[in-house]
Amino acid sequence: MKLQQFKYAFTPDLIAQYPSEYRDECRLMVLHKNTGEIEHKIFKEIINYCEEGDLFVFNDTKVFPARLKGNKEKTGAEIEVFLLRELNREQRLWDVLVDPARKIRIGNKLYFGENDSLVAEVIDNTTSRGRTLRFLFDGPYDEFKQTLYSMGSLPIPKWVREEQEEIDLTRFHTIFAKNEGAVATPAAGLHFSKSLFKRMEIKGVDTSFLTLHMGNAHFHSVDVEDLSKHKMSSERLIIPEETALAVNKARGHSKKVFAVGLTVLRGLETYVTTKREIAPFDGWTNKFFYPPYQFAIADALVTNFHLPSSTMLINVAAYAGYTHVMNAYDVAIKEGYKFGTYGDAMLII
Repeated sequence: MKLQQFKYAFTPDLIAQYPSEYRDECRLMVLHKNTGEIEHKIFKEIINYCEEGDLFVFNDTKVFPARLKGNKEKTGAEIEVFLLRELNREQRLWDVLVDPARKIRIGNKLYFGENDSLVAEVIDNTTSRGRTLRFLFDGPYDEFKQTLYSMGSLPIPKWVREEQEEIDLTRFHTIFAKNEGAVATPAAGLHFSKSLFKRMEIKGVDTSFLTLHMGNAHFHSVDVEDLSKHKMSSERLIIPEETALAVNKARGHSKKVFAVGLTVLRGLETYVTTKREIAPFDGWTNKFFYPPYQFAIADALVTNFHLPSSTMLINVAAYAGYTHVMNAYDVAIKEGYKFGTYGDAMLII
């Protein structure tokens, strides 16, 4: 398929700037992937679409304060540094994005915090905006990490809001966030509340977790028209043994497996055996789906509404079918659904 097929009439007012008052009371569009039928619900009604023994798989990654503001040596020019991932703990090396990139060259020093209390040196160029930084910090590692994170803010997408606010400190994380390492939140999981988890437990619905640390793959636009030529950046994926067993047990008993978010969908499809089962995994994935694609594991998908021509929208169309998804987006716009990280949800079943 071609990239241009995934454009739609997008306007900035579609984006939710803040979450719904209660996690599980955003709007929920239910899309039946076999027929294209659409229902309009409230998110907590998702429990009506699952049965005892069904399994919800969540991504328990936790977002860290990845956005830093600093100054370039000598000129004092303001520089934004976006932390992506730690490369070397002992040497304090980090893979980052910088803005404006044209001002940042190998050998430059960047200063952060009051009184320039933290200094980093640029030691490599990785992409047009990418750099490798070495942080110059002599104290113990835990003290360095605490210092670094204290100077950062949560990476709220700028098309949502320019600056972090108080509400983001809780609502930009899922209630089950556990393993730190992501620079984008698993947005589909934001809608699950403690009370909804309890109702699922009472109904006999099972839950399980994998970890996929979203990195710069979520910040790369698709720059090729032929989707077969798009390459996703690799992201760390961990599927514990108990999760693999739970998924295979549910499938073996003809129960539905719900993938909560596209990261979970990618994780479940990364390593599928010839028996259409999954195995424990600890490595990297660059899985990218585009229509048509035959999925092996997930029977249902929980996701948000995504931006035009994004990898996320393309992934959703691969799962539910291009025609059904693009029609659903037309309906969502007409019905006033909110898009983006803090927006409304879609259940594809």
